[in-house]
Order: sequence, then C-alpha cells, then structure tokens
Amino acid sequence: MSGLCTRPGRPARLGHMDISGNTIFIPGSTSGIGLALALALRAEGNTVIVGGRRTGVLERLAAEHPGLDTVRIDTADAASVDTAARQVLAAHPDLNVVVMMAGIMRVEDWHRPASFLASAEAVITTNLLGPVRLIAAFIEHLRARPDATLVTVSSGLAFVPLRATPSYNASKAAIHMLSESIRLQLADTTVRVVELEPPAVRTALLPGQEHSAFAMPLDEFIAEVLALLRSRPAATEIQVERVKSLRYAEARGAYDQAVATLNAADPHGE
Repeated sequence: MSGLCTRPGRPARLGHMDISGNTIFIPGSTSGIGLALALALRAEGNTVIVGGRRTGVLERLAAEHPGLDTVRIDTADAASVDTAARQVLAAHPDLNVVVMMAGIMRVEDWHRPASFLASAEAVITTNLLGPVRLIAAFIEHLRARPDATLVTVSSGLAFVPLRATPSYNASKAAIHMLSESIRLQLADTTVRVVELEPPAVRTALLPGQEHSAFAMPLDEFIAEVLALLRSRPAATEIQVERVKSLRYAEARGAYDQAVATLNAADPHGE
C-alpha cells in the first residue's frame, strides 16, 4: 500500500503539489517535525516562512538560517492569526502553500474534570480551532493562486486511540474529517487539501518522546515524507509506512488488536 490514499469511485483530484518552487508558510515550525520539515523543504528550493510563538527562537532561527523568513503567530489567539496572515501575505504575495503544523499533546486523566478540562480546552483550541482560523485567514488568497495547497496535520491517533491522550486523539480525528470535507468543497477551486498523518515521531511533543524507542526517528520520518511528496505529488494523504497499521486498522478488521497493541507498546499508554 502506497502513501497515496484512494477509494473506489472517488474521482482523481486535478493538480498536484510540487516538491520545489513554492512559497510555504508553516505555523508551528520552530521545533520538532515542523522545523525539520521547514528546513528540508527550503533545501528543496522552496521559500519557507517559519511561524511560532517565541520571538527569541524565531530570531535565532533567522540568524542560523539566512534566507529563512519568520513571523510570530499563536494559533490559539485569533487576533495573532489575523496579524500574522497580513504580515505573511504582504511580504510574500506569491504564497501558495500553508502547512498547519502547530499542535500540542497532553496526557489527561478523565476521572475528574479538574484533571482534564483545562488541558482538553487548550488542546482542542490549538489543534482544531487553530487550523480552522488559519484556513479562514488564507483561503481567499489561496483560491486566487493558479495552484495552491493546504496541508493539514492529523495523526495515526486519529484512527486508533492512545488511552492517555483523549483530547489529542479527538482533535486529530476531527482534523481528518475536516480535511475530507473541505477537500470536497474546494474541489471546484485551485486549492488542494493534503493531510499529513504522522506516527509517533521522536520529538518533544510529550516528555521523553524524543528518546522513545517506540517513536520513529525524526530524520527518517522527514526523509520518507519528502520521498512520498516526490513520488506521489497528487496524494491526498501522506502516510509513512509506520502509520499504516493505525490508519487502516479498522478497514482491515484489526481495530481491537491495534488498540491493544498501541496501548501496550507506547509508554504513555500506561
């Protein structure tokens, strides 16, 4: 099974995402997958704008990587999204790709509301409302471009839940269905919707995850994503091999086994 997800009877989407020659804004790319992807895409010949909340980190990245543009953005703050969008479009009117990478993950205990309510609200605001705000801020501009792409970021946990992170699982499942839905609505435009579905990757998304033997090495993940973008430029879902056991568990009749295996193997599932 390739990294391209297709379904019987679904018409092929016209257009594709080239691996180079784009102007790409990536909110949430000052560390982890976002930063690694930003630097890899820049090395492929794209203009890349890194977005993040921490001004000091943005200044350091701009100094370390001449030519890398930066903008402050907090996707949990509607006003910050609007301000950043205006800044990005003023400086880069040829913007044609937005990768909605900003996200947070929290371990939660849902036995008592005091243990999970604030966390759940923060996760859903960042992971779901943030992308909605970004799409609203950029969709009119992207529709005016001859070829544009919105890249949403879900997770293998959109399809098989990790016991310890209910709100994260739910937010990523919502991103998957949002991606499916707006892809249908935007089929009459020049805007493609591509969903990136990472497995667990060695980043600091959760404490200790960057050293987890369960998680995929970051450089291997980025290399496989780039290979898929090169070989499958018309893909609607970008799936590295490591995520497919989760993505297709239900379709294969292996959902219960996948849930049990995931929660037994991942240290955060305890």
